Amino acid sequence: MEINTVGVIGAGQMGVGIAHVFAAAGYDVRLMDVAPAALSTAVARIDAAMDRQIGRGQMDAAGKAVALARIATAGDAEALGPCDLIIEAATEDEAVKRRIFESVAPFLAPHTLLTSNTSSISITRLASATDRPERFMGFHFMNPAPIMPLVELIRGIATDEATFETLRALVVRLGKTPASAEDFPAFIVNRILLPMINEAIYTLYEGVGTVEAIDTALRLGANHPMGPLQLADFIGLDTCLAIMHVLHDGLADTKYRPCPLLVKYVEAGWLGRKAKRGFYDYRGETPVPTR
Repeated sequence: MEINTVGVIGAGQMGVGIAHVFAAAGYDVRLMDVAPAALSTAVARIDAAMDRQIGRGQMDAAGKAVALARIATAGDAEALGPCDLIIEAATEDEAVKRRIFESVAPFLAPHTLLTSNTSSISITRLASATDRPERFMGFHFMNPAPIMPLVELIRGIATDEATFETLRALVVRLGKTPASAEDFPAFIVNRILLPMINEAIYTLYEGVGTVEAIDTALRLGANHPMGPLQLADFIGLDTCLAIMHVLHDGLADTKYRPCPLLVKYVEAGWLGRKAKRGFYDYRGETPVPTR
């Protein structure tokens, strides 16, 4: 199947990054969100990100202008009707995602492929809320999508081979690398990454080390590009907690129990960079550890 027009649902961090990737690769993009404020800033965020690519020599000004012209924004699902591919990139909440798929169903063409950028939720269950489970897949971009080279491809129990092959080939055309994962909680990357982050939070909770000591130890001792607590803030502590709940509920193993300190931070609204406070306080010029 040929993909020409791509609909992205959700103008948050992931949706904006995915729209950027497709527009830069030559695809027409329709970026949809029910929040007008999110849409009003989305193209400006993509504009700024492309400027950074120009600064790194990865894009020129003419290419940027053409890419931005490929992006249209919309506040309702009907605008997604002509799309060949839909990528849902809303919050990591299964009920929200199901409502989204139900809302777009009446407007889709028979050939349209439906995908979710979920980082942990069952693809089979999400597909069951649609009218096309055989043309439904997990299509998980890493954050930030314009930079990270990996895309996880997750088949549900009903996904057909043509859908998988179409999306695998599409990932390659985007200049990224596909990794096929089975439909188990959190798939591959987050099945490994989030328990590590959760364990780092337990290490902080139990007083083994400070925020600064834990992040320094993993950067210099394990050669990680950023410490686990810094990474948790970047991902969003609410997203980290949601994924740990999926792992704990789906695998019924106590090793996936979310750390109480993670729960406390989320309850406080200290969600990381997007809230200006998490394991670091970002309200000043330099991030300061909060513990």
